[in-house]
Order: sequence, then C-alpha cells, then structure tokens
Amino acid sequence: MIKTINKYLIIIGLSATIFCKTAICNEKVDTLPPPPPQINIQDYMSLNDSPRYPKGFTNFDFVNPDAPKKGRIVLPAYGTFDNFNPYIFKGTASTEAVALTLDSLGYSPADDIETVYPLIAEKFELPSDKSFIGFFINPQAKFSNGEPITADDVVFSFNALITKGSPVYRFYYADIDRVEKITPRHVRFYFKPNTKNRELPLIISSLKIFSAKDFNNREYDKPTLTPFLGNGPYKIKKFEAGRYIVFERDKNYWAKDLPTRKGFYNFDKIKYDYYQDTTVTLQALFAGNIDVRYEYIAKSWATGHDNDLIKTGKIKKQAIKHNRPATTQFFAFNTRKEKFKDARVRQAIDFAFNFPWANKNLFYNQYERLRSYFANTHFAATGLPEGLELEILKSIQDQLPQGILTTPVENIFRNDSLSDRENLKLAIKLLNEAGYDFINEKMCNLKTGEPLEFEIIINSANGNSFTRVLLPFIENLRKIGIKASTRVLEINTYKNKLDNFDFDIIVGGFGGIYMPGTEQKDLWGSLSADTKGSNNIIGIKNPAVDYLISKLIETENNELYTAYVKALDRVLLFNHYVIFNWYSDSDRIAYWDKFAFPQNNQNLGVDINTWWQKD
Repeated sequence: MIKTINKYLIIIGLSATIFCKTAICNEKVDTLPPPPPQINIQDYMSLNDSPRYPKGFTNFDFVNPDAPKKGRIVLPAYGTFDNFNPYIFKGTASTEAVALTLDSLGYSPADDIETVYPLIAEKFELPSDKSFIGFFINPQAKFSNGEPITADDVVFSFNALITKGSPVYRFYYADIDRVEKITPRHVRFYFKPNTKNRELPLIISSLKIFSAKDFNNREYDKPTLTPFLGNGPYKIKKFEAGRYIVFERDKNYWAKDLPTRKGFYNFDKIKYDYYQDTTVTLQALFAGNIDVRYEYIAKSWATGHDNDLIKTGKIKKQAIKHNRPATTQFFAFNTRKEKFKDARVRQAIDFAFNFPWANKNLFYNQYERLRSYFANTHFAATGLPEGLELEILKSIQDQLPQGILTTPVENIFRNDSLSDRENLKLAIKLLNEAGYDFINEKMCNLKTGEPLEFEIIINSANGNSFTRVLLPFIENLRKIGIKASTRVLEINTYKNKLDNFDFDIIVGGFGGIYMPGTEQKDLWGSLSADTKGSNNIIGIKNPAVDYLISKLIETENNELYTAYVKALDRVLLFNHYVIFNWYSDSDRIAYWDKFAFPQNNQNLGVDINTWWQKD
C-alpha cells in the first residue's frame, strides 16, 4: 500500500509540472489538492517509537505463559451495584463486569505503558499527516456467541459512548471528528482539523467494544442488569445485585493464545463478593469467605494479622513493591463554594492537618505524604522552576499565583519541623490576610460576618478508617475557630452528591497516571467544572491550568512535554485546591496459600489477572 501511494505522489508532482508549462498557467500549483498522506501499517503504536517487545513476541515478560487454567478465586469488591454499564451517568455500576467480559482494540502492558499492542485490532493504520487512526480487526475476533467483531461494532461502541455515555467521555474524545467504517474489518477515527494530541491514537485503542446487534432491543443509556454480549475472557455466570457476581472463563475465548493475553486470566471462575466496609473483609479472609485481600488500613496491616493462620503460613502476608505513579488521594475543596474561593483559606485549612502525628499514632509510620499530583514520577514539581519549565511559567506569569517563581514547592506545605501550635499560628495569619478574624471565638469573614464552617463527607466503604483520621484534624480546626464536621454516607448517596457537586469537602482521588494527557481536561479543565458527573469535583476554572493542559497534550517533544506537566503540577500545587493525603510504595496483600504468581514482576505490583491456582 505504501508503494502505491508513493507512486501516486510522483504522478501528481509530474502532472503539476506539465500543467505549469502551458500558456494558461498562472503559478496556481497550490490550487491542486494536497497529496494524500503516506500510510504505514504497523503491528504496534508507540509514543516513543521504541516498543519493548519485538515483532513476533509470544508473551509479556511479567506473566507465566504456562500458567495452568483451573480453579476458582473469590475477591472482595466494595460498595454495591445495580448496573453493568459503567460508562453511563445513571446507576451504580460494576466495573468488574466490563473489565472481564469486554476487550479493547489494543492493549498497553504495565511494563510498556507508552505502547499499544494488538488485541481486537491486529494492525494499526498510521498516516503521515496524523489526520486519523485506523484499525484492522483481527478476523478471529469474536463475541462469546461466535459472531465476528466488525467495524459496525466499533462504530456503535464509540458513537454510543459519546452521545449517550457519561459527559466525561465527550471531553475525553473531544478531538475526534467522526468514526467511519471503511470495510467490514477496517475502521478509521478521523481527528478534527489542526488537532495536536500525540496520545489520541493510544486513547482510542483502549475503547471497549460492544456488540451493535446486542443493543437492538435495549437502551445504551439505561442502567441494566442484563449482561452484555461479551468478547472478553469471561462471561457472567450468575449474580445477585449488590451482593456478588460470578464470572466463568470462556473456554472458547478467541484471544486466549494472543501474545497480549497469554498467561493472563487463569482461573475457571472468579467471584466478587460485595462489602460495604473494608474492615469487615479481614474477618472474611480469615473465615475463608474470600481468598485475597488488599490492605488499605495501616493499623490493620500492623496489628490485625497476628493469628495462627498467618503464623502457620496458611495465609501469606506480603508487601510487594511497585514503581507505579502514586495513587493521588486527598481532601478536595469544592471551590464553587464562596468560602473556598480564596487559596489562602484553603492553605490555612491544610496547615491544620498534622500528618506526622497521624503517621506516627495512626499509620505506624507506614506512609509518605503526597506533595505532588504526579508523585513517584519524574513529572513532580520540586524546588524552584528552572530551564524550560521556568520559561513556560514566565510566559503566563500574569495568570499565576504570587511567589510561584521564587518560592520552592516544599515551602508551600505545612512545615513539619514546627510544632502544631506554630503551624496553627501560620494558619491564622493566612486567614487574617484573606479577611477573616475571630468574632466570639469563631473564625468569621469580616465582610459578611459568616463563620467559617464546613462538612467533610466520606463514603461508607471508608467511613471507619477515615473518621479516626479526621477527628484530630477537626479538633485542630476548632482551635483556630473553624467548625468542621464529618458525615459517613451510603455509597449511592455519596455518588449522587459528587455527581451534583453537592458538598463542601470530600475524600477524593484518582489512580496513578503514567503519562498525563487528555484526562487532565476532565480532572482540572474549565469546561468540565460545571458538567455534572465530571471528575473536576474541585470546580477548577483557571486559564493557566487550561493553557498548560492544552500544551502538554499537543506537544510531541518529550523534554518540552515533561516541562509542561511539571508546570501544571506546580500551578495546581500553588493554588492549594486539595489537602494531600498519603501513599505507599508497596501493594499490601494477604492471601490463602493456594495461589502462585510470577516473581519477575519488575516492581509492577500486584496483578491478580496473572495469578493461578497451585496444584
């Protein structure tokens, strides 16, 4: 195909030359249509054009390709579910249902996150002008009923998502103009004119593919407990809404021998039991009701596993190191509220959170405090800005917080070398600068007379663990005249408040991001701030943030890209939108000693999908 197109380019050029030698030529060569782009058909897509795995590889390095396919594993899930479609605004979805029953066009492994390898798509079509991305569907790709996956299914999956899915996806795929079926097994996603987004082809490749026929008699945007027609490694065997789901391995799974699936999904059955509280699952593990449990509570990890099951080795307890970007967890301010619009007020409240005390007395010194939105990566802003990052920030200096160019990042956080009393004095000073002072022992806005009061809401799954962290924080706030309270809400109520931005402060966060890109629009971009259901729960509307997001998305120079991400991190930090929580560099798990997993995981952490049952 490439040779044919190049030949066409030569003919076009020759025709133009002959045309200009005629008497009527008026140097209008530019009126001819532009030559078509050169098209490359590739076995992978990579941001750095250096894939880890060569053509013809048989499996990823971090799996056991010979893992036996057998057995059963029972895992805990938290909250509830009344819906199997997590892509819509309504209902409370089971994310496990889509993860195990639907495949995507391509797959990026944990040890090569910047590259996409074939899954439903066996080849990738990349034009030189980057105006679209094409996918050639594997002729073996099938749904679980044996029907082939076609371009019609890809077109349906995308169009349904952006027209009937959660508003988040309209931001996420905003640069895509249209999707078009070329042949029954060839589909293209065309980009909007002048789109500059190097990550966009990789983003599209992660699209989960539904069956268009399966939706002939059902609505995409309505919550449903009728399982979808899948194309992934498992099928839903049985379930009870809000209580459990049993997945059964599809022995006819079309992709089981693909390099991107070899060594994964080794259990015949996977059961998820739903719990409302993470603490309850420790006893469920010891009772044998579940097989594996991630530990999220430091006290439980330090003191809750001291029993005979652990001592005799029947249950294994391990902290497995990972080098993933840190999960970013925080207490998030709702800046739509007038009382939180001033960054000095937000910073003052942050000064009342004594993390060192909590780490020593509640967490058994198991955590590090987060000080970046991209912690545990080279994207984290530190010290003073320099080099390219400094140049970027100087170019938008009039939109930046005071002191951002002259104050090291570390100096904007609470100073843990000072006493609690001294930090609270600094908090009062910030509040005074923002127009607050004591009136009848309450910290009040001097213009309105309103006392500074707020509520922190927590979902029921984390209620017990976070309440003990928040109570000392609330007591510190009381010392400086701020009345704060906390409330634990049932999962559905909590979700509804988040979706409608009906809160003061919430416990929020997101998983670690390897390559910050388009998702940043949804997290911090102005356009998502007023869109119900978006992830911009803080309500950020900041032109500097918008500018930096747009630039990091469009740049193709790695050095410049890193500088834009660091600049974004710094701007977010200096605006004090959140009170950072903490993170661990290990996955802490306890599991019954009947399972095995690859030992050469390269500090990738735990991936249950690579485990298998021992003999």
